[in-house]
Amino acid sequence: MLSHHNKWYALLGTLTLAATAASAQTDSTLTDLLVKKGILTADDAKQVQAGATAAKADESSTEISGRIYFDFTNVDSKNKAGDKLDASGFGTDVKRFYFGVTHKFNSMWLININTDSSYSSSNGNVSTYIKTAYVQATLDPLAIIQVGSANMPWIPFDEDLYGFRYVESTVVDRLKLGNSADWGLHLLGKSGMFSYNVAAVNGGGYKKPARSKGVDYEGRVSIEPTKGLIFGLGAYTGKQGKDMETVAASNTANRLSLVGAYTTKKFGIGVEYFTEKNWGYTASTSKDKADGFSVFGNATIHGPFSVFARYDYAKPSKTLASSEKDNYFNVGLQYHAMKGVDIALVYKYEKIDNQPSSSAMAKYNEIGIFGQFKF
Repeated sequence: MLSHHNKWYALLGTLTLAATAASAQTDSTLTDLLVKKGILTADDAKQVQAGATAAKADESSTEISGRIYFDFTNVDSKNKAGDKLDASGFGTDVKRFYFGVTHKFNSMWLININTDSSYSSSNGNVSTYIKTAYVQATLDPLAIIQVGSANMPWIPFDEDLYGFRYVESTVVDRLKLGNSADWGLHLLGKSGMFSYNVAAVNGGGYKKPARSKGVDYEGRVSIEPTKGLIFGLGAYTGKQGKDMETVAASNTANRLSLVGAYTTKKFGIGVEYFTEKNWGYTASTSKDKADGFSVFGNATIHGPFSVFARYDYAKPSKTLASSEKDNYFNVGLQYHAMKGVDIALVYKYEKIDNQPSSSAMAKYNEIGIFGQFKF
């Protein structure tokens, strides 16, 4: 019987794929026909299809991707005395330009490299970094290992739930209380409604791949009990790459994050909370802490048009500047022009009450066009 000759299944599977691709206009595959003719049993057909799937999974492939975030806006930025800052005025920014290459050797091994470039009209700086550069081994859907600079467990996960990263970074990223990628060892996986991601990293972020005496740890677990409804819990602890052989880091940075969101093709809503200690103060004699939350939502109103809004509230320095409060919101109208192209009319507002610095931004208004192109 054919079932005793497993070495032929992959070959027959490959022939099935070729026949199916060559005759896509028909409803019956080669295996269907062979079963109808009595040449194959139903079990034999399943094994042939499994061989085809395995053969396809082990094919090598290369994928090129790109993404650009841009804006053309007018900014009104003032310090607490009401004086306008140099960041005010009209300008065009390329907030992010990512260019990536992923090469898959087979179903187990792949490599990835992704560059991160940006341009800011407020200071005229252009910068380019290697954001991700890793080797990945997929041992099991629940055991995917990445070595190098890879996405961190929290911020990219949070961005996917928010859905409007091209307009604004998420609250933890916006307040610079986390890294989106870092150099180290990453372990992640997913099964059913459960997913996780843990990382042991240098701690300085992908822009600072320096060595230190120890490693930082970040982890995230999430569940999706029903399609579109997701809950996530994340935690971070470490010295942020500041604990060196000659200079010790006196404090440990810690952060706890919670998020819940419900998203569909037409509607989305979510809320996030964070609390942290000593972020940015690991090499300092001072200590500080912060907490805050973010509420966001969007809805399709007609065809390619949708509306979105978000509100953030944070106390960014509860110890050193206990009266300081950060209020931020944005609201916008998005036009989904085609797959990979989104353009939005956006208004942003931020006010920092009791700003401790007399020269720093205390009030911010921005209005204009934001967009993203991706492939």
